[in-house]
Amino acid sequence: MNWLNYSEACARNQAVILEQLAPLLPTTGTLLEIGSGSGQHVIHFAATLPQLRWQPTDLATNLPALGANLLHFGSDNIDPPLVLDVTAERWPVSAANAVYSANTLHIMGWPQVVALLQGTGRLLKCGGLLCIYGPFRYQGQYTSASNAEFDHWLQQRDPQSGIRDFEAVNAQALAQGLALERDIAMPANNQLLIWHKT
Repeated sequence: MNWLNYSEACARNQAVILEQLAPLLPTTGTLLEIGSGSGQHVIHFAATLPQLRWQPTDLATNLPALGANLLHFGSDNIDPPLVLDVTAERWPVSAANAVYSANTLHIMGWPQVVALLQGTGRLLKCGGLLCIYGPFRYQGQYTSASNAEFDHWLQQRDPQSGIRDFEAVNAQALAQGLALERDIAMPANNQLLIWHKT
């Protein structure tokens, strides 16, 4: 079987993300992934960190391809994928030791970004981690010309989407009891942001 919805970007960045994440993640417990897409990240991470249970999620429209990939390429420490709309009042997962999401905030509208942070704040246990990977702006400035071009493309496609301002995201995280722990510069002008639940 070939991968469904295969992403070259996922294939390129999964090793460098895991290199940064692995020392920070808990040694046991459940990690919830929001916006699993093709499942490439969760499949790669779960194979290297078998002590964790991995819970992939995505919107209902993306679940058939995700489920097929997990069935073929996944491992026994990955639970079946669940439908998760971050704006839902009740999420299908009630608690987690860590939450991970890659390249999602810039394709959501701002209300969905806020909802993601609110939901994460509700379900994370004290000391639990929120790990977000993707491009950000700082003090209104892009970190590269290519990110500025990408943001222009995103907003032409959907005016509600776009690269988020770190300060606005961090303020919303703080309001949910999430304190910034790490801001790690990553290849291809991306960041890995780590918050912990206070």
